[in-house]
Amino acid sequence: MGSAEAKNLEAISKAIDHHNATCEFPAVAIEMNPFEIERLGWDEIRGLPLRPNAELGTGSFRVVCAREEGLPSEVEEVEAVSDQPLYVPSNSARSLVSSSMKP
Repeated sequence: MGSAEAKNLEAISKAIDHHNATCEFPAVAIEMNPFEIERLGWDEIRGLPLRPNAELGTGSFRVVCAREEGLPSEVEEVEAVSDQPLYVPSNSARSLVSSSMKP
């Protein structure tokens, strides 16, 4: 990876980190000028797809937010701690689901 590519990657990576630290919705893609995407030869950065956007000038990029895509914000995961069974109604019958999520 050349010096210019490394600087691009570092700048985009910092922008992704900044976005994710300051917005409740995660970054879902990076938009760049199609020429830049072709020149760099990258398909994704840090797992985020690169999307062509001809309205962006060369050397520019934009972090795409899940809010723009209509996606829900990140889901908060919690651990169930009860040892009691939990009955959850289904469409046709009631199902027995253990509320203990410990392996």
